Amino acid sequence: MLSAELMSKVRQLQLLTARMVNEVFSGEYSSAFRGRGMEFDEVREYQPGDDIRTIDWNVTARSSVPHVKRYVEERELTIMLAVDLSSSGHFGSIERIKNELAAELCALLAFAATRNNDKVGLLIFTDQIELFIPPKKGTKHVLRLIREVLGFEMDPARRRGTDITGALEHLSRVLRRHAVIFIISDFLVPDVKEQRSPLETALRLMNRRHDVVAIDVGDPREGELPRVGMIELEDAETGRRTVVDTSSRRVRRAFSEQARRRRDELTRLMRRCGCDLVHVRTGEPYLQTLIELFRRREKRR
Repeated sequence: MLSAELMSKVRQLQLLTARMVNEVFSGEYSSAFRGRGMEFDEVREYQPGDDIRTIDWNVTARSSVPHVKRYVEERELTIMLAVDLSSSGHFGSIERIKNELAAELCALLAFAATRNNDKVGLLIFTDQIELFIPPKKGTKHVLRLIREVLGFEMDPARRRGTDITGALEHLSRVLRRHAVIFIISDFLVPDVKEQRSPLETALRLMNRRHDVVAIDVGDPREGELPRVGMIELEDAETGRRTVVDTSSRRVRRAFSEQARRRRDELTRLMRRCGCDLVHVRTGEPYLQTLIELFRRREKRR
C-alpha cells in the first residue's frame, strides 16, 4: 500500500520535472543521444545530388526510372538509470539530502526519455543489488520508477556501503541491447583513486557495449568545512567517527584539498574509460549543467 505522503512526493516530483522537460530539457536530450542505427523509410525517385550507392536497383529495373532508398535514424533508445542509494546519500546540508536529489534526477531523465518514446529501466544498488526493473515505455512505468526510488528504505540497523562495480557487472548480464546508462552516485568508493581497479575495468567494458554517463551527486559541505570549532564527523557507510577542530585553518584546508583530489581522481577515471561525467550539488541548480553535457555530446556527433 502506497502512503499518501509518498504519493504526494511522487506527484510533486512529476510536476516539477515535467515542467523542466517540456520547457527546456527534452530537445537537448533528443539531440544528444542517437538511436541504434539507421532504419529504412521509403523508396523515392532519384534526384540530382543523391548518393548513387543508395540506388534501389530492383525498383529501378521494374520502373525504368532510377529510385533510391531513403533511411532515417532510428530514434528509439533504451535508458538505464543506475542509482546509488547507499547510506552516504542520507546527507544534505542545503534544502535536501543527496538521495532526494538523485530521485529528482531520475525523474527528469525518465520523463525526458518517455517524451521521446524511449524505454527506461531502473537499477537501485548499495553494496548489493536492491532492485532491478527492466526497461519499458510509458508514463505509468516512469511513475513506478519514481515511486521505487522515493520509497526505497533500508534496514535502519544496517549500514549500506557502495558497490558500483557489482552494479555494472549485474547490468552487463541483464542488458541484451545497447543502452544509455546513467550512473547516479556520490562515488565515495576507494576504487576511484586506483588505476586498473575492478571499477575501472567494469567501466571500460560497459562503455564498449553501451553508452555510460556518470552523474556525481554531492553536497557543498563535503568539499568545505564550516568554522564551528570541535565537531565529530561520522562515515555514514562504515560508522567510523573522527573528531576534528574546524577552527584550525590547516584542518579546513586539508579537508578541502582531499575533496578536490577526490573530484580530480573521479574526473581522470571517467576520462580514461571514455565516460561522460557531470557534477551536481544539493542546493545548487543543475539543469544547465546537464544541458551543457548534452550539447557537448551533440558536438562530438
